[in-house]
Amino acid sequence: MKLELNNQQSYRSIMTIDAHTEGEPLRIIKSGYPPILGKTILEKRRYLLSHLDEYRQILMFEPRGHADMYGAIITEPENHDSDFGILFMHNEGYSSMCGHGILATVTVLMECGDIKVGTQEKRSIKIDSPAGLITAYGEWINNKPHVSFDCVPSFVDCVDQQIEVPDLGTVTYDILFGGAYYAYVDADALNIDCNSENSQTLILAGKAIKKAIAENYSIKHPEQEDLGFLYGVIFTSSKTTYSESHSRHVCVFADGEVDRSPTGTGVSGRAAQLVVKQGLPLNQAVRIESIISSHMTVEAIKSIEYYGKHAVIPRVTGRAFITGIHTFLIDEEDPFKQGFFIR
Repeated sequence: MKLELNNQQSYRSIMTIDAHTEGEPLRIIKSGYPPILGKTILEKRRYLLSHLDEYRQILMFEPRGHADMYGAIITEPENHDSDFGILFMHNEGYSSMCGHGILATVTVLMECGDIKVGTQEKRSIKIDSPAGLITAYGEWINNKPHVSFDCVPSFVDCVDQQIEVPDLGTVTYDILFGGAYYAYVDADALNIDCNSENSQTLILAGKAIKKAIAENYSIKHPEQEDLGFLYGVIFTSSKTTYSESHSRHVCVFADGEVDRSPTGTGVSGRAAQLVVKQGLPLNQAVRIESIISSHMTVEAIKSIEYYGKHAVIPRVTGRAFITGIHTFLIDEEDPFKQGFFIR
């Protein structure tokens, strides 16, 4: 169907490519954003928040998005030898890193020919994120992109802490950094099922735990002040759909957003946790399921010292697929042009 607008000049337009990684959406902005000022990725992140946040709301909020939508903006690189920079957005603001976003973005850029990868090569792609430098790897396998990435140094911040949470009682948690800070909680110990039918219970519990921890535990990133905040809660469970899976993750982050994937930064932090608490050997991949039984694999490929902390470099692999190409129109007379949420 051909669509013709009588007064096209009255519309702002934003073009996107939509994709998903293991079920988790990503809306990649291709055009329509004003210039994002700043010399570093963190400066650009601050500029988005203070000057261009209406665009996030337009694309993430209803009616164009939903409470669990996620987005990415590709920018010029911060470092001269990087391929590009990237910024991430969600229902609450702007995250420090996003693993599913890295996997989907590299997949989309390979599919569109923006990143050239020969049929017989495995190319490394350097990406500047707010959390630091990410090295992704792209290759073609059976005519489809196969993508993985090495995350920033991931480490344990604390283990076996306890907090009293209304309606849940005493909750034991670990805090780990895998590009963002998460509190990891054993869902089995709390008798909480990590399946999609139980999503509302998980959201309420995740928000309550996050609030209680944030009010009682101070987080300080050793390098960047902007990164020192609790992003979400990850429920872990030994109850998996597939026998080859190590465990299941349900990540509740931002303002009660639920990740459909196992969470790329979440499995990065989990790799550090498993090395410290269960003696996971280097270069041993584990498969982790999501709330919808999709999966990512993660392995700790290197052990390093990072600002006096024992850290690992996790390598994460997952599948991403393009779902659509969109031109969104914004009518200045629309009373809901900024969007809204029911949830």
